[in-house]
Amino acid sequence: MTEDKNIAAEEQEKAPESEATEKIESIEEIEEIEESDKKESRADKKKVKKLEAKITDLESELEKKAQELSEQNDKYMRMMAEYDNFRKRSAKEREGTYADAYADALVSILPIIDNLERAVGVTEADGVLKGLEMTLKGADEALKKMGVEAFGAEGETFDPNIHNAVMMVDDENHNEGEIVSVFQKGYRKGDKIIRYAMVTVAN
Repeated sequence: MTEDKNIAAEEQEKAPESEATEKIESIEEIEEIEESDKKESRADKKKVKKLEAKITDLESELEKKAQELSEQNDKYMRMMAEYDNFRKRSAKEREGTYADAYADALVSILPIIDNLERAVGVTEADGVLKGLEMTLKGADEALKKMGVEAFGAEGETFDPNIHNAVMMVDDENHNEGEIVSVFQKGYRKGDKIIRYAMVTVAN
């Protein structure tokens, strides 16, 4: 009985020590948790600072790109304005060139009209013939000045690219494919055919 009392007394003595130990362990655990929380908080703060720095960099880059885009847009608008001005100038120059060429052609033709007017006033047959010859000569000169060349003459070889054969005839005096007669001369300026020659061709 005495032994039971002693055991119970010992257990009672140990109980406060156990409770104290448990309290100390709890405090240590709390401190460990607090320290862990502090470490995590510091790590989170570092992450936040890094993210904030990255956001600042991205905002700076975005602002830079926006500035570059604005500059490129200004260049594009200036280029479009310059192109529009160039297009208008070119159209005006083309109109002026056409008007000048038209005027030059008329200046070349006016002497022909002058000769015809003079021929009308002549009553003698020889005078009329002379006037027509002068007019024809003036017309040839005017065409040459404009770079226009006449083609299609008797004796030339028929070329379907520049001649229109309106008739085919058997003629021993001409070779096959040779132009026998010309109904209408052809005219060209460089490689451009202005009018095809109308001819009769030997078989």
